[in-house]
Amino acid sequence: MCSVRLFVIALALLASGCGTMSERVPSPAESSPPVPTERPASLFLTPPPMVQPITFPRDAGPHDVLTEWWYYTGHLKTADGRRFGFEFVVFQGQRFGYPTAYAAHFAISDLGRQTFRWAEQTAVVPRPEPVLPVVLPVGDWRLELGSQADRIQATMPGYALNLVLRDRKPPVLHDQDGYFTWAPETGSYYYSRTRLEATGTLTVDGQPLPVTGQAWMDHQWGNFLLIGRGGWNWFALQLDDGRELMLWNTHDGAGNVIFGSGTLVLPDGSPRYLAATEFTITATGQWTSPHSGATYPSGWIIELPAEGLTLTVIPLLLDQELQTLASTGVIYWEGAVEIRGHQTDQPVTGVGYVELTGYAPDRPPQG
Repeated sequence: MCSVRLFVIALALLASGCGTMSERVPSPAESSPPVPTERPASLFLTPPPMVQPITFPRDAGPHDVLTEWWYYTGHLKTADGRRFGFEFVVFQGQRFGYPTAYAAHFAISDLGRQTFRWAEQTAVVPRPEPVLPVVLPVGDWRLELGSQADRIQATMPGYALNLVLRDRKPPVLHDQDGYFTWAPETGSYYYSRTRLEATGTLTVDGQPLPVTGQAWMDHQWGNFLLIGRGGWNWFALQLDDGRELMLWNTHDGAGNVIFGSGTLVLPDGSPRYLAATEFTITATGQWTSPHSGATYPSGWIIELPAEGLTLTVIPLLLDQELQTLASTGVIYWEGAVEIRGHQTDQPVTGVGYVELTGYAPDRPPQG
């Protein structure tokens, strides 16, 4: 589900390189700061009701809400077998009449080299109309949401990605109706595109490499803010037999799981919704970051007894931590993993991504 999907984003962005709430960057159409819009205080803590069901293509684009993100992760390979993981996410934040703030994160897991590189950018730009195609530019990075395909363009020292992504399955609404409750009295609209075909070019140290692969996309939005200690463990797993699995655990500041749910997507695209009692996630080890000092679980065994399914989830690189203090103010682990397991007596394999938040002390960006 979400990475830094922690959202103080607009507040954090406006407090960092884009100005503070009192020293913000005016939009071109105004000569003085706008008057903040009055909204009920309950909007910060209580998710909005489901006013209308999620429909496409209307809900693929941006919404007039406090918090929103488009989140892509996936696995790429070259013709000669080089393997890479990638993450690309755009966050949108709106706060009471101030300009719309955006942050973006871009990361590459170079699995052959066993190296991890990441970068972040911010922008304050007008929110585009929610009619496809929608272009979300953040600095010199670009996400294009199209009716037939999406495109990602991003660059950082050593790596540049130009990727086209096309659905191989329809979107899946989580929690049956697309309103996903992931903590007591906290939720968001949430759907996933669990099997995207990826084609394009990954440029490594100036050398363009044609790549193909598969990706996963999460889109979440709502009138919510995340406050207090704790975080979550999120699993997006793509099995080679055509199934996908999203699992979610929310944990408190002491690491105790307080909430969980999931969705198993069958090869034909139909979902099976999972309550917290229908699966277990057991960490098999841990890894301590040399950058932040945070200790994360590392390696997991996932069991779905009703399915007879047992999966071992193995990080393909230990150090896949991002310290995005200049954009969203969050330190988190987001990494490529591989899957080995069995269902009854049949082997099961696959790849995926895991996100871990709430393990490092989050600090506000320094302006």
